Amino acid sequence: MRIAVYPGSFDPTTNGHLDIIKRSAKLVDKLIVGVLKNNSKQPLFSTDERVELLKKLTKDMENVEVDSFSGLLVDFLKEKNATIIVRGFRAVSDFEYELQIAQTNYSLDNNIETICLITRVEYSFLSASIVKEVAMYGGDISKMVPEETAVYMNKKYKGK
Repeated sequence: MRIAVYPGSFDPTTNGHLDIIKRSAKLVDKLIVGVLKNNSKQPLFSTDERVELLKKLTKDMENVEVDSFSGLLVDFLKEKNATIIVRGFRAVSDFEYELQIAQTNYSLDNNIETICLITRVEYSFLSASIVKEVAMYGGDISKMVPEETAVYMNKKYKGK
């Protein structure tokens, strides 16, 4: 069974993230969306909120599950019996960072392979930080994120 993990903070989940999830789920038997608990960042959404949202967004994808993790990604892969990491490239600027991460993960466990999917052109400008900034100033994010994400974000920013 080919099990892959698509890791990220998903704070918030964008249309670009969802596109990578849909496309990579077709390539493997099981895709686990791994939501990173990163104590060094101040996320807009709690880990539980990000997991809950991703579960809603992927509920109709039979071979996709969502879970959270902290620590090393390679340890999470071992825990899940996964051997593939899925990453998305938005631009050439992503390549050097992703290459270093892939090589580091391989050096920690040489049974792990990294698959990189090129982001679709219509999502190439998207990043979670851009979406947060547009939303914070009341801009229209409806073309950047799934409707469920927009609802979550509107609730968050109305409370601030």
